[in-house]
Amino acid sequence: MKFSLSWLTHFLDTRASVAELAAAMNRIGLEVEGLEDPADRLAGFCVAEVLTAAPHPDADKLQVLTVNTGKGDPLQVVCGAPNARAGMKGVLGLPGAVVPANGMELRKSAIRGVESNGMMCSVRELELGDEHDGIIELPADAPVGTSFAVYHGASPVFDVAITPNRPDCMGVEGIARDLAAAGLGVFKPHREEHVPGAFPCPVDIRTDDPDGCPAFYGRVIKGVRNDASPDWMQNRLISAGQRPISALVDITNYVMLAFGRPAHAYDLARLSGAVFARRGLDGEQVLALNEKTYTLDSSMTVIADEEGVHDIAGIMGGEHSGCSQSTTDVLLEIAYFDPERIGATGRKLGLTSDARTRFERGVDPAFLDEGLDILTALILRICGGEASQVVRAGDPPHTPRIIAYDPMLAKRLGGVAIAEAEQRATLVALDFVVSDDWQVTAPLRRHDIEGPADIVEEVVRIHGLDGVESVPLARTDGVARPTATQDQVMKRRVRRAAAARGLNEAVTWSFLPTEDAGHFAGDDQGMWVLDNPISEDMKAMRPSMIPGLLAAVKRNLDRGTDSLRLFEVGRRYFRNADGSSLERPTLGVVLAGDKAPRSWASGKPAPFDAFDAKAEALALLEVAGAPTANLMVMGEAGSQFHPGQSATLRLGPKNVLARFGALHPRTLEHFDVDGPVVAVEIFLDAIPARKGASGFARTDYSPPALQSVMRDFAFLVDASLPAAELLRAVKGADKANIVDARIFDVFAGPGMPEGKKSLALEVTLQPAEKSYKDEDLKAISDKVVSAARKLGAELRG
Repeated sequence: MKFSLSWLTHFLDTRASVAELAAAMNRIGLEVEGLEDPADRLAGFCVAEVLTAAPHPDADKLQVLTVNTGKGDPLQVVCGAPNARAGMKGVLGLPGAVVPANGMELRKSAIRGVESNGMMCSVRELELGDEHDGIIELPADAPVGTSFAVYHGASPVFDVAITPNRPDCMGVEGIARDLAAAGLGVFKPHREEHVPGAFPCPVDIRTDDPDGCPAFYGRVIKGVRNDASPDWMQNRLISAGQRPISALVDITNYVMLAFGRPAHAYDLARLSGAVFARRGLDGEQVLALNEKTYTLDSSMTVIADEEGVHDIAGIMGGEHSGCSQSTTDVLLEIAYFDPERIGATGRKLGLTSDARTRFERGVDPAFLDEGLDILTALILRICGGEASQVVRAGDPPHTPRIIAYDPMLAKRLGGVAIAEAEQRATLVALDFVVSDDWQVTAPLRRHDIEGPADIVEEVVRIHGLDGVESVPLARTDGVARPTATQDQVMKRRVRRAAAARGLNEAVTWSFLPTEDAGHFAGDDQGMWVLDNPISEDMKAMRPSMIPGLLAAVKRNLDRGTDSLRLFEVGRRYFRNADGSSLERPTLGVVLAGDKAPRSWASGKPAPFDAFDAKAEALALLEVAGAPTANLMVMGEAGSQFHPGQSATLRLGPKNVLARFGALHPRTLEHFDVDGPVVAVEIFLDAIPARKGASGFARTDYSPPALQSVMRDFAFLVDASLPAAELLRAVKGADKANIVDARIFDVFAGPGMPEGKKSLALEVTLQPAEKSYKDEDLKAISDKVVSAARKLGAELRG
C-alpha cells in the first residue's frame, strides 16, 4: 500500500522525519518495503515564464520560445505545444534533467536547425496525470525560477506491506492511528457532519441476501457535475499508484484508500427500479469495469436492479452503470459483505481488486454511516448537488469481542516487561476499551483480535518489537545428540549420492496445471485439487515428481541446453476414496538431451536410454538402503512410460520400490518436450527399514584370508527370460560360497535354436577357512546348474 507523507499528516500531527516514521512503522509491525521521494524525479525542472513565442522558420507546428528561468539570460526553447504563448508560466526541463515518463535525458540540441535549451513539459511527461494536449500552465503568481518539485509540493511516498490480519491498516487513517499510539504524534481522525436529506430517496434499497450482504446503505445525490477532482485529491491518489479519472470515481477511490472503506457510485439514469443485494443466478453474466465479462453462479453475491446485475458485490462494479462525464444523478452504495463469500467469489472468477482485498480481510462494520457521511460531504463539496435521505437496509455485525486479559502475559508470552499503565494507554490509543478489571473490548474493525495472545501482540508491537530481548534456548550439558530422523538421514544420503553421480538438484512447485497432473494421476488414487489455488496453472497437487522436472527440462532445452540430469526429492499428493489426503516421499530423476557429446570416437551425440535410468535407480536405491540384490524387474511402469522401454523394481510382486524407463511419446508431446527423455521415480516410503539396525553403521572390514575363485557358465534360455532372473537364481544357489555373479555375454542369432538365446555368467566363489577341492567345486557347480534349470535354462556344452 502506497501513500504520501502529506496524506499521512492529514491524519497525524507529527514533527517526525520521514526516516523516523519509516523506522517506527517497521518497529510496530508495518513493514516499509520502499520509500520514494518524487522530488528526486523532478530534479532539473523549474517554474519558467514564456517571454516571446515566434513561429519556427522551418516547421509549421513548432514555435521558438524565449523563456525566463529567473537565473541569467533567457533561454531559447523549441516547443510544439499548441497552448504555448507569450506571458504564460509553465514547467521547463533544463539540460541534464531526466523526463520521468520515458527516462529521456534532456540535452541542448538543434531541432530543425534551431537551438533548443531544454523542454517545456506536459502533465503526462512528468507523470502527474494523463493530460498531454499541451504544456502545463501554472498560475500567474507562480514564482519564476523556483524548483518545480518545491512549488508542486512533492511529498515522499511510503510503500508499506500490510499483513492479511491487519485490514484496519488498509487505509491511511489506520496507519496514522498506529503511529500515534507508538508516540509519533497526535492522531487526527477525519469525520464529516451528517448531511440531512432534502428529499426522500427515490430508489428502493434492500438486501435479499442477508448472509452475503448483512447491511446495504445508500442515498441519492442529484444535480452533480462530474468534472476533474481537485489537485490535492489527485496528488494523493497518484502517490498511491491510482490514476485520477473523474471527480465521482476519484472520491470513492479516495475514501477506500484513506479509510480502508470501499464504496461505489452508480449513474442513477442507468438503473431501473429497486437496487438490491441478492444471490447470483447460475450462468448469469456481467460486464465489469475492467471490460471483461464474468459468468456468475448462485454462490456469489451481486448488486442488481430489476433488469439485471450491475456489480459483483465487494469486488468490482459493472461497466453499464458506471459514472461518466455526463452523469448528473448518482446512487451512493456503502455496504458490509461477508468476507468468506467475497474471497470465494474472487477465487472462482480469478478477479482481484483493491475492494476485494479489503472486503475479504474484513472492513469495519461500524463505519457505514460515517463512511456515507464522508462520501456525501466530498461529493457535495466538489461536485455540488443535493442529497436525499439515507436508506439503511439490513444490520451489520455490532457485537464486539470482550477478552479477559492479564497484563503479566506481556512478559510471559511477549518476552518483555511492560508497565500496566503503558499497556492500558496503548490499548486505549488503539481504540480498545479497557475496564478496571482488565476486560478488554476490541473495536469491531479488529477482526484479528481473538484472545489474550492477540492483546499481547498489540501491546508488544507498539512498545517496539526491537525491544524484545534475544534469549538463547536452553541446552543440555555434554555432546548434543543427533536430531535428524532416519528418514531425514536417508534423504540427505540420497541427495549427496545423486549429486555425486552428476545429477543437479531441482526444486519445483508442488502445484501443477490440472491437465499435467491428470496425465500422471494413478487410476487407484484421486487427484488432489485445491479450492484456493495461487493461480489456475497451480491448481492440482502433484501426483508425480516427473511433471515438474519435465517443465524444468523444457525451459532449459528451449534456452539451448544440450544435456540435462535433474533430480528432486519431495512429496507426491493424492486423495483417498474417503476424502483424506495421502502424501508419499519420492525421488524423481529425469535425463534428457545428450548423454555424451559428439566426438571422433563415437561420432554423433549419444542419447540417454532406459538402461541409464535403470542404473540411476539401482545406485540410488542402494544408497537409500534397499536390498537391491533381491529386487525383481517387472513391467507396468505406467501409461506415461514407453511400454517396451520401461519397467518397475519390486520386492515381491506387489511392493513397487521404483519405476524407470523412457517416457512415452504421448507424454513428451503433452509437455512439448523433444525426446528421447528417460525418467526414474523411487518411492522412498516403500523401502523397508533395515532390521536390527538403528542407523547405517557398517561392520568392520575384514579381508578374506583366501583368494577367490572364478567359474564361467553358459546357459541356453528362452529369449524372453530376463537376464536378471537368471542372475538372481544363480546368486541364491549357494549363498555360503557364491559372493557375486555377473553377465558377461549375451548371444542370439545364427547357431541358436529359434526363440532361444545364450547367457554367459561369471560366478565368484569365496572360500572361508580352506581352499576348495575338486569335489567342492563340482558340488557348487551342480547347485548353480540346478538353480538355473528351474528357470528352463540348459547348460551349454
